[in-house]
Amino acid sequence: MAIKKLLIRGVNWMGDAVMTMPAIRALKGAFADHRVSLLANSMVLPLFEKDPNVGSLIEYEDSMRGFTGKFRLASLLRKEKFTSAVLLQNAFDAALLAFLSGIGQRIGYSRDGRGFLLTKAVPLPDDYRISHHVDYYLNLLKDMGLAAPRRQPWVYMALSERLLAREALSALARPVIGINPGAAYGSAKRWPTRHFTGVIKRIILDMGGSAVVFGSPNETAIAGEIERALPSSLVTGNTFLNLSGRTTVRELCSYVSECDALISNDSGPMHLAYALGTPLVAIFGSTSPALTGPPEFTGFLETGSLSSVIHKALPCSPCFKRTCLFAEGTREHMQCMEAIAPEEVYACLRGILPTKRAVFFDRDGTLCHDANYLSKHEDFRPFKNIERLRELRDRGFLLIGISNQSGIARGIVSEDFTKEINQIFIDTCGFDDFLYCPHHPDDNCACRKPSPGMLLKAGALHGIDLRKSFMVGDSNSDVEAALAAGAEPVFILNQKHTLQRPGVITISSLDDICGIIK
Repeated sequence: MAIKKLLIRGVNWMGDAVMTMPAIRALKGAFADHRVSLLANSMVLPLFEKDPNVGSLIEYEDSMRGFTGKFRLASLLRKEKFTSAVLLQNAFDAALLAFLSGIGQRIGYSRDGRGFLLTKAVPLPDDYRISHHVDYYLNLLKDMGLAAPRRQPWVYMALSERLLAREALSALARPVIGINPGAAYGSAKRWPTRHFTGVIKRIILDMGGSAVVFGSPNETAIAGEIERALPSSLVTGNTFLNLSGRTTVRELCSYVSECDALISNDSGPMHLAYALGTPLVAIFGSTSPALTGPPEFTGFLETGSLSSVIHKALPCSPCFKRTCLFAEGTREHMQCMEAIAPEEVYACLRGILPTKRAVFFDRDGTLCHDANYLSKHEDFRPFKNIERLRELRDRGFLLIGISNQSGIARGIVSEDFTKEINQIFIDTCGFDDFLYCPHHPDDNCACRKPSPGMLLKAGALHGIDLRKSFMVGDSNSDVEAALAAGAEPVFILNQKHTLQRPGVITISSLDDICGIIK
């Protein structure tokens, strides 16, 4: 039997790529019997290196953009014998390449004069000029008759990547605030560098924190301008780090994930922040946050991050221009950006920085006996003296439950029953919240431990500083989730799981926890 293969033609910009992630995840589910490959450029592909929804990555190299290069790439794709292609990129080139590659089913929006090259040309939605880009890509799937749930973008990261970045930033004073002053699209999207400099001064002097400046190799001059404008006394090893032009795409993701917050123009790193769970202040000028800002989600959330968007509703904004239409030196020049004061950005930053501490707890095997898919009240047996956990609340900690419940997706456990059991801990032990992941492991969700999604979600919901918090559990997935989120793991020794990571705090039972956490 021939192997079915799906080629996804990815988009060209980092931020756009993040906004395609819900659609790519939905395509993986819809084409479950296909091998999925993603074709994109070198700026986009690294975002998907750890993504389980993509089986292989194909780079659209610069050398393939010319006439002969395009035919060479088409020849390579033809050898792969793709049965279907879904074009997330809008360009005529994407449809032509799929046609030249001999792919039988070619699906994409009918635009840019390419409809005749597609076997299914999807008409543009009526609201495509006013809908968020996440929805623009999902609509393509819906028009194909596919399920396209509106799930949060998520950049999959290895724990080792996070830990390397954490070590690299370890000398910096907390909070560590990422600064992204560039925007590849054009100067109309860039907040003035002197304003970024003003905010950085406040971060260092008033917060006692530090700043890390990011940027592409083409934006090093912007970062250099900021660095030169700062007093030399503030540009020290524990207050300022210039990484502009010095990171790979994967390293940039790692560093952004380890920042306490990011201040950014509407550009790629801004989108990385919300897809990594990093609190974000997003500054908009010539573009519209309704179209490309941090997307809002309702219903069940797999992860979370706090975002504050600043945009001035001026008659000329959004203009969607690369450069300001007004002449340099006039009063009106870049008013959409000039009207945003450093004090306003700094106030928004303070508003999204978390301050509370919490102790997170796994449920089965940690708070109660592991019944192997607890599904009946008679099998629910909390550990003794569990009420003592209230002592942690008296010490200023929130108590948050974090539990994988794949039994729900497997049809073994009722979701209502799961909520009932979790509510018992809220009512009897003073827990402030109890989050759970209802997904099957094959769903590749952001919330299932060892992914840190649930901890990030709780952090956003309750204003929790995860780096001042603890995670208590009886499995290695609890330990890895804690480390990924920046919390201190505490492992309960048990017969079912052997601790695999050295240097982790261990306790014999839940009784010991109050003696460990002060």
